[in-house]
Amino acid sequence: MTTVLIDYDSGNLHSAQKAFERMAALVGGGDVIVTSDSDLVAKADRIVLPGDGAFPYCRGELFGRKALAEAMIEAVEKRAVPFMGICVGMQMLATTGHEYEETAGLGWIPGDIRRIAPSDSALKIPHMGWNDLVITQAHPVLDGVQTGDHAYFVHSFAMDVAEDAHLLAHVDYGGHVTAIVGRDTVIGMQFHPEKSQEAGLRMIGNFLRWKP
Repeated sequence: MTTVLIDYDSGNLHSAQKAFERMAALVGGGDVIVTSDSDLVAKADRIVLPGDGAFPYCRGELFGRKALAEAMIEAVEKRAVPFMGICVGMQMLATTGHEYEETAGLGWIPGDIRRIAPSDSALKIPHMGWNDLVITQAHPVLDGVQTGDHAYFVHSFAMDVAEDAHLLAHVDYGGHVTAIVGRDTVIGMQFHPEKSQEAGLRMIGNFLRWKP
């Protein structure tokens, strides 16, 4: 089994690679590779799309590599390959992003990416640091993770999901902020599981064992 972390110049993948490799060794999750090779993505058994920065930039970098984007989409839509989006990689699951300019997403999780607007003006944007997850729906990737577990966030925009059925967890930051979304073989995490210590590593391990 091979899990690919897609490299499209969206940020430093070192910590994510190390976390996935660590958990793959622990749970028998096979090989983990970081690649921009569309052929490897097309053959992957699991796909991870990270992302750091602005939505339009990340979307442009990914779709600017046409063969890479097409291989990813075909793997998920036609082969139902388990997929994890992280941070902006999760945001690109949405229908539309509204950061700087209206930008089309993948549309796998209907919804919009909008700037966080805390009800408490003392809360700073970006939302940066640790926050407590509130689990709203069970999911195999969340096995052993519970409300109150911590996750590490760095973001100014978040997903407003169109359907409650796709919201798996949120956090409180002057109001509900979407933390985890999912449907079918797709899951997205607004936080960085690779930086979220025990809870994040558990989610990574569960993803590597997930058989939708």
